[in-house]
Amino acid sequence: MTGQSKVALLDGWDSIPGARGCKLQSCSLRDYFQILLTLNVQVYGLSTQRTEYQQEVVIRLHLSYPLLSDEQLIFTFTLNLPIFKVNQLKLNKLFKLIAFGGVIQHNFYPVLPPDKM
Repeated sequence: MTGQSKVALLDGWDSIPGARGCKLQSCSLRDYFQILLTLNVQVYGLSTQRTEYQQEVVIRLHLSYPLLSDEQLIFTFTLNLPIFKVNQLKLNKLFKLIAFGGVIQHNFYPVLPPDKM
């Protein structure tokens, strides 16, 4: 969750390991997007939020790449990606996947600090 202006974060959000940093990670990828394109890299974001939430994030943060919704957690559970639960929500922890030819080659987890790497 990147958080939204004028909407309070969930109680205890800052103390949840792996919760903070989505905005930093997203903006870091945005800032390096043109360089990644010259390397023939495709960038996608993934989260468990609804598509409407993600569309607002793309606009607000001026992201140059799409955010994909895994609201049903199909991708997350199939790949056994790291999650945490808060207030009945199941959310992804920060991770990065590198794929080549449709095959995942490397999984970066944990991603600390989120705006580096």
